[in-house]
Amino acid sequence: MSFCYRNSIPLLLWLPICLVIVACESNFREVQKMGVTEFTPSGDADSINLKYTDSGRITANLISPKMLDYSAVEFPFTEFPNGMHLTLYDKNGKQTFIVADYAVSHMKTNLIDLQGNVKISNQSGDVLETAQLYYDKKNEWFFTEKKFKFTSTKGVSFGEGIDFSKDFKKVNSKKISGQVQSE
Repeated sequence: MSFCYRNSIPLLLWLPICLVIVACESNFREVQKMGVTEFTPSGDADSINLKYTDSGRITANLISPKMLDYSAVEFPFTEFPNGMHLTLYDKNGKQTFIVADYAVSHMKTNLIDLQGNVKISNQSGDVLETAQLYYDKKNEWFFTEKKFKFTSTKGVSFGEGIDFSKDFKKVNSKKISGQVQSE
């Protein structure tokens, strides 16, 4: 058996090329990861019970099993992935109760996006149920374009699209049907 050096030269040249390709593949994946931003919360809390105050008066009480804080991102928000219960108090101490399966509070816009089995009620017995509802914290105003069911002492109505004040004193609804007693 004879060994030919001439045939081994191409083999010796291919060996470093293969090593470079394997090394570059590993490095290429590292470079790809550098362009991807990790989107992780800057804060994480379990079983929260927050009370918001204004001039020594409680204005809201937020209860949630999980809160994720994304205040370090460009458009900061707080997420409640396992739902939340919010109680709003007016100046006279009257309460409005809000329950949702999921919620996101956007810090720059002061909007809260409530989703999944959203139910809002007050001490007078008025109840609104919908799939999604937005709350404008600054103006204390709710709105949605989704289908809703509104139950009050005057009757039950259904519609698609509604906006109202947190005490239900001002209500604007669209595409409404149902039986409601008028004054």
